[in-house]
Amino acid sequence: MTFRGGPVLTLDAKGRLTVPARWREQLMASVNGQLVVAKHPHGCLSLYPVNVWEPFEAHLLALPAEHDAWRRLYIGSASDVEIDSGSRVLIPPELRSWAALDREVKLLGMGSSFEIWDLQRYEVREATALALGAPEVLKSLVIR
Repeated sequence: MTFRGGPVLTLDAKGRLTVPARWREQLMASVNGQLVVAKHPHGCLSLYPVNVWEPFEAHLLALPAEHDAWRRLYIGSASDVEIDSGSRVLIPPELRSWAALDREVKLLGMGSSFEIWDLQRYEVREATALALGAPEVLKSLVIR
């Protein structure tokens, strides 16, 4: 599974996010709608299909004790979620609060997982990255 791009979505009053149809069908077929949401170190949330999360979690658990802080960030914040009959995923309140998710969010396909950003926070982060310019490693990859 490769997820790319993504829309601006609106969280409902209960903190649910509607999964776009183009990804929902793939997620229902591949993981029966089972997902894991966790904190991301950049201030957003990561949303993983369960079959992507499990090897990542196993890798984190195998790290030496000096990496406990990273285990706490990811595993300590992780919540199992699922796509409901209304095609929505409930984002736990403590994670919504941590990532400053209020109403408008950006759902980004990032390869094997997703990022969920507060729209304003995402726009600031993107503008900052653009202002800094592309790093050398990317300059030769840019398609013209």
